Amino acid sequence: MYGWIGFSADQQGRLMDIGRIGQVLIKDTSEISKILHSEHIKNQFPADMVWMYGIPEKKSPYVGLYAIKTYGRENAKLGGETVTNARADYDQTGKIAVSLEMNPTGAKIWADMTTANKGRSIAIVVDNTVYSAPNVNEPITGGNSSISGGFDQQDATDLANILKIGKLPAPAKIVQEQTVGPTLGEAAIKGGMLSFLLSFIVIFTLMLIYYNTSGWIVNIALILNLLYTIGILAGLGALLTASGIAGLVLTIGMAVDTNVFIYERIKEELRKGKGYIAAINDGYHRSLPPVLDGHITTLITAIILYYFGLGPVKGFATTQILGLLLSLFSGILVSRWVTDWFTDKNRHLKYFSKLSNTIVQKSHFKFIEFRKTAYIISTVVVILGISTIFYGFDYGVEFDGGRSYRIEFNKKVNVEKVRDDLKTTFDGENPTIKTVGDASELDITTSYLIKEPNADVADSMVLVKLYQGLKNHLPADVSFEKFDSDYKKGSKKVLPTISDDLKKGAFKATILAILAIFLYIFLRFRNWRYSLGTIFALMHDALLMLVVFSFFRKIVPFPLEIDQHFIAAILTVLGFSMNDTVVIFDRIREDGKLYPQMEQGKLINKAINETLSRTIMTSLTVFLTVLILFIFGGEVTKGFAFAMLIGVVTGIYSTMFVAAPVLIDLKGGIRKSKEYTDIHAPKVQKEKK
Repeated sequence: MYGWIGFSADQQGRLMDIGRIGQVLIKDTSEISKILHSEHIKNQFPADMVWMYGIPEKKSPYVGLYAIKTYGRENAKLGGETVTNARADYDQTGKIAVSLEMNPTGAKIWADMTTANKGRSIAIVVDNTVYSAPNVNEPITGGNSSISGGFDQQDATDLANILKIGKLPAPAKIVQEQTVGPTLGEAAIKGGMLSFLLSFIVIFTLMLIYYNTSGWIVNIALILNLLYTIGILAGLGALLTASGIAGLVLTIGMAVDTNVFIYERIKEELRKGKGYIAAINDGYHRSLPPVLDGHITTLITAIILYYFGLGPVKGFATTQILGLLLSLFSGILVSRWVTDWFTDKNRHLKYFSKLSNTIVQKSHFKFIEFRKTAYIISTVVVILGISTIFYGFDYGVEFDGGRSYRIEFNKKVNVEKVRDDLKTTFDGENPTIKTVGDASELDITTSYLIKEPNADVADSMVLVKLYQGLKNHLPADVSFEKFDSDYKKGSKKVLPTISDDLKKGAFKATILAILAIFLYIFLRFRNWRYSLGTIFALMHDALLMLVVFSFFRKIVPFPLEIDQHFIAAILTVLGFSMNDTVVIFDRIREDGKLYPQMEQGKLINKAINETLSRTIMTSLTVFLTVLILFIFGGEVTKGFAFAMLIGVVTGIYSTMFVAAPVLIDLKGGIRKSKEYTDIHAPKVQKEKK
């Protein structure tokens, strides 16, 4: 132990009582702790004595080692709840000190303690870390104290804040700690902005191709929506993050949904032979209920995501909520105002294009007839979904607990060799290593020392160990300081107890979203069959995403982790899928009132085909924007974007082949009616001519 501990001694080599035993190197604290807590060493010291480390000294590799006498208590005799005020001050000699004030109860206990320990040190401990161990010069009565020592202004302020925080009944917990280096952050922002720009250009062009001159109204509403969203975020003081940009990119894809649905309805009214103004009025009027339903269901999931999310996920949810609300404003009010302006000028916009007409002419698919095949596919999905419990997942650090580091080597490295070297340095603990792009950049996750009570010391120790383990894979002249500043691009840490809380929160968020949607659909349609069909579709979507993230995690060249971004993707997909489902359900209900004698199968086929153009356009815009985010958005959002891509595809499938067909079987099969006649047949023939 003498080789590890620098004991506090005077010039004659005699041990000094300055509140601490001595100093140790931060990198040695792990080995020292093992020795001090071994049975042989513990038996050499009193049973009511515990070892603690102090806070790391500034720009020093050393940390203080203290032997604290507890007198058999689990909690300190004097707790922080008795402190009424603490501040940085000056003592009688003009040196920086910390002034401390206590309530009457604390003052009495403090007087007894200082009387009994005159000439000795009393430790100030927060979360098993010694922040100060001042020596008692004389008994202190009245509750006012002055702690002096070798403080500078910052040290005194920090200690005063610690003492004031000590009034809290429970210790503070770091829910999530994340550090991103400037290079990685800059790359993520650049990738996000490029995705944002490309998404805007693609959707802008697509609207003009599909909706002809009326596409300009959609694009005006889109531009205003984005300007409003960015303006409000700036007004709220929001920071520009990769997740926030991802929210803006997704907003581009979803913002056109309102106008798409309205324009598809206007086109339907025009096909029925209505005049231009009448078609516009009816189009806006009849599209309002399903547009509101779709946005409300998506908004429900976004609000739940905001409530349960943390950090970047909360920022993404904020952007999504603003985008949805402003989409309604821009799509309904602004676009209607611009349309009326053109109408007043007797300049009628064109809503039809060759592409949109082709889709409508081909929209006579018999979806219901494939429902049995779809049931078989869905059964396979459910079985695979259950099997993921046994096949497992890769969990992000926030769900598993630990420290994660993003290291860039500037050359490809042997991942298995890196793993072996780190396992040796981390005392047998096997780290999780994932390549980022190629083997020149690694994401290294370890739970080494994650349960160490002294967080500051543990953080430094793990980083030193990481450097030692990677030394053989770095250039020979790379020092620890250079490794920390240049090669470590980012890091994050989550404690095990917090990771458990995050898992529970994610589970609650998903279940709450499904229940909230079920309740809304039930209240909106007044029929439990619609709600149950919705739940089947949502469970199908969620299970398929779990299947992909479980079985493909070792196949794709990028990390597929169950983390907060995955939960954000699932909730967003559920909201998006519900948007489609509600629109189709609303059309089924509307057509059911218009054609009460039509058999259920044909009624549902008719509703799906009538809304197919809208489904294709909305899904295509979201899919394209997310695909661009996946390709150009960088590694930070790649897992989220991949989950969204899968979710958009499965959301369309579950709406058409799960949610709607289930309505038939829940009502006892297809009711065939001899009285049914296709009253639309003549109109269809007329349209073909």
